[in-house]
Amino acid sequence: MKRRDLIKLLEKNGWYFKRSGGSHDIYTNGKDIEPISHQNEIKELVAQKIIKRRGLK
Repeated sequence: MKRRDLIKLLEKNGWYFKRSGGSHDIYTNGKDIEPISHQNEIKELVAQKIIKRRGLK
């Protein structure tokens, strides 16, 4: 999955960029945080686990 597609999905569900770390950007919904790798292509298994864990639609 493309990184930008995962970020768009997060933002559509109320998540927003909090800060940039060393190798990850940190996104939050105000309560939880989710690190997203700087790589252009996120492995499909990792992306699906993030989507399932955060209940993204």
